[in-house]
Parts: sequence; structure tokens; C-alpha cells
Amino acid sequence: MDDSSGYTPPAIWTWNKDNGGRFSNINRPTAGATHEKALPVGRHPLQLYSLATPNGVKVTVMLEELLALGHAGAEYDAWLVRINEGEQFASGFVAVNPNSKIPALLDRSGPTPVRVFESGAILLYLAEKFGAFVPTGPEQRAECLSWLFWQMGSAPFLGGGFGHFYAYAPARIEYAIDRYAMEVKRQLDVLDRRLAESPFLAGDDYTIADMAVWPWYGTLVKGQLYDAGEFLQVQAYANVLRWTDEIARRPAVKRGRMVNRTWGQPGSQLHERHDAGDFETRTQDKLDPRP
Repeated sequence: MDDSSGYTPPAIWTWNKDNGGRFSNINRPTAGATHEKALPVGRHPLQLYSLATPNGVKVTVMLEELLALGHAGAEYDAWLVRINEGEQFASGFVAVNPNSKIPALLDRSGPTPVRVFESGAILLYLAEKFGAFVPTGPEQRAECLSWLFWQMGSAPFLGGGFGHFYAYAPARIEYAIDRYAMEVKRQLDVLDRRLAESPFLAGDDYTIADMAVWPWYGTLVKGQLYDAGEFLQVQAYANVLRWTDEIARRPAVKRGRMVNRTWGQPGSQLHERHDAGDFETRTQDKLDPRP
């Protein structure tokens, strides 16, 4: 391979704080807390600490869908974690998620609080806790979980790969963008072929697999992620677009995508959610919450 960059990796890698791109202020090669701060706790059984990135939206959509089905035990407080300000490195947050990534869930419904971290794990935990949105038949369950874990393995190529090098890196590197653009388009083709033969990813029914994939790939094909719709020619994936629009029309999805959102139109934002009535009241962080 021709290496025209002139870069030779050193024998031992050392951290350059100024070479991290847009998120260099929060990226570091070590784990653990950087400061002491306890997490707030509300009155509901489920305490969510998150931000409305695609990974955060998965969980708020799931919780709103559970409430829409009548599962009162799914009532939750959603606390805003400002990751650009490093709030995910506070001691209280690290105690719930040692990986310091949103979302993180604390289930206080039993005698001992249960922590759950990683968005896919949270979706599966809630699905099993409430007996909803995950099939019980062996074949259907296997299909659902396969697509759930497909998303967990694939999205890093979309976010940390394509998204970083296309939108956030301090310099645009042709090889990196080409490599990850090719992989993202392959992933979209995988989804499009599946959704050509099935209304939802696991089959005829809407499941946690759809809730996991939609916030990433649904926003991508609508041109709402990394401003890359035209670059990736996303309009070619007609089946993904059909599926995306169908899910976006669900009332619980409309509510879930508002929670912990701090950007966009004021009416699309609900910085924190502590009661179902928060979607109806007028507050400083959402001027018109109605869909």
C-alpha cells in the first residue's frame, strides 16, 4: 500500500490531548471518575441518566412504549447528562455505568437497586421485566435478538467510524471516509433487503430490535445524522425509508425522542422528564410539545 501521509506510528503510543477532534475535551485513555458528584434520584422506580443521542433515544422510546401499553411500573425519571461537559465522569454516574457512556439505568423497584448499562442491555432488561416487545417463541426471539445485537455491533462503524471521520475529525482523511462510507452503505443494504421481506426487523411485529436500529439508521436515511444524506444517497433505500416513517408516526416514539433533547426546535425538547404530564405543560425547555 502506498502511504502518502508520511506518518509512521511510534514504537509506543502516547496521548496527545490536542488531537481528538470535536470531542477532544472529553476523550481520554483512562476510565473512572474525574470528580465527585452524586446522581439525582426522583420518585419513580426507574431512574434514567441520559441524553437524546441515538443510543439514548432507544431507551426513552422503549419506556414510552411500555407506558403506552399500560405498564405503570415503567414510570421513570429521565435526568439530563451533558456529555460535552463531562458529566458522565462524575462519581455517581460511573457507579451506575463504569464505562461512562449514556444511557444508564437504575431500577429501584426492588429491595436492592439494579444498575443496567449499554443501551441494548437496557432494552432487553426492560423487555424481559415487563414481558413486552420481545418475542417468546424460540425462532422469533432468536431473530429479534440477532437484529438487536447486529445494531450493537454495526453502529460503531456508523458513529465512531463514518460519523467521526466525516463530521468530527480535525482533518478529513480520504481513506477513512471511503472505508466507513462503504461499510455504512453495506449496512443500509443489509437493512433494506431485510425490510423488503418483512414489515419489521424481527418479522411481523415491532420489537426492541426496531427500537435499537431506528434512532441510528432511521435518522440517517432522513438526512438528520451527520448531514450525510446526500453524500450517502440514502434515498436509494426505499424499504428502510418506509419502515422509518412508520415508526416515526408512533405516538410513543414522538414522545421518546423529545426526552433529554437539548437541540433543535424548542418544541422538540424536553430536557428532563419526571412525569407524563411534562409533555403537556409549557416549560422553559419546550415551548410546544404537542406532535
